[in-house]
Formats: sequence, structure tokens, C-alpha cells
Amino acid sequence: MNNRPLHTALFAAALALAGTGAAQAQDALTAPQVRAQLEAQGYTKVKDLEFEDGMWKADATSANGKRVDVRMDPRTGSVYPDKAVSQLSEADIRAQLSTAGYSGVHDVKLDDGLWKAKGRTADGEKVKVRLDPATGEVIALEKD
Repeated sequence: MNNRPLHTALFAAALALAGTGAAQAQDALTAPQVRAQLEAQGYTKVKDLEFEDGMWKADATSANGKRVDVRMDPRTGSVYPDKAVSQLSEADIRAQLSTAGYSGVHDVKLDDGLWKAKGRTADGEKVKVRLDPATGEVIALEKD
């Protein structure tokens, strides 16, 4: 049996996935860019900057002099302070995820200024998602 077409298809798929990861990495902000963006938005004393759970995280001092934990979308640079108040309810978030094709959604909660949830993608992959507290848009996704 000739498996050459199958091997070629698998190799092409692997290259496509590798290319997607590289493109995503190129689109992500670097640590110096994140620090500069936070400082441009009035945050000072930015410390403990790290990439965690698909987002940048840091301790900083806000413009009013208060210590805050902030999260930043690695693609857009949107900043999410830990004390943000959501305009959306848990039901809104569940509906948003369902509409986006997620199933088995559970552990939905507002935590550190972001909505967090677990569920499965349309392909059945278990994931953790972080959502914007104002729009419900998925801003970070990682395999669970």
C-alpha cells in the first residue's frame, strides 16, 4: 500500500500549523513593548512582568497611586485592571461562548478583572478562555 499521499498531507498540515504558531508569535507584543504601553497609559513601577495564561500580567502603580495587578491582551495591548467591573453577567458570557461554538462551558467567573471559563472548542479540545469584561470577546485561550 502506498502511503505517500497520506504522508504528504500530514507533512503539509504540520507545516501549516507551525506557520500559524509563528504568525501568532509575531503578532504578540514583547515584554519591552508591554512595559512601554503600560507606562504610556499612566502606569508606573511596573514589576513582575510575565506571560501567563495566554496574557501578559504585571504589578504596577496606577495613575492615582494605587498598586494594581493588570493583565494585557498580547495582540491588541488592551489593559485589564484586576478591579474592573463587568457590564456583562455570567449568562451573557455563557451565551457569547455558546454562540462562538464552545460547548460544555463551566467554571464561569469574573476574576482579576476578566471573565474566565472552561469548555470545549468546536473541535472538542478542552480549553480555558479569558474574556473581555465589557464585550465578552475571547482575548486569551489556552489548552486545558
